[in-house]
Amino acid sequence: MKVCITSKGATLDSPAEERFGRAPYFIIIESETGAFEAIQNPLVDGAGGVGPKAAQVLISHDVKALISGMVGGNAREALAAAGIEMYTYRDGGTVKDAFDKFTANTLVRSG
Repeated sequence: MKVCITSKGATLDSPAEERFGRAPYFIIIESETGAFEAIQNPLVDGAGGVGPKAAQVLISHDVKALISGMVGGNAREALAAAGIEMYTYRDGGTVKDAFDKFTANTLVRSG
């Protein structure tokens, strides 16, 4: 399953980002293998309405779960309509820490 974690950088050791639509990077991890790719968010400096557009980025990469701190209402609707599960991570740790908590089933589902 592909899991997306919002990030401030392009590696697993980067700090997790609490904002969804304006996260600098989306780190997409294949949960079965641990392989990942970093996608630079083209919407980070967008004028407005970036949440639903950011959701389309995840949908186009076949993401099944999102880990982020905050997801706005319009983005939440787009993600839910696509069947993407949403989890809250606000511990101030790294992408790897967020992923480890996801795999340990200790994150709160938010959507």
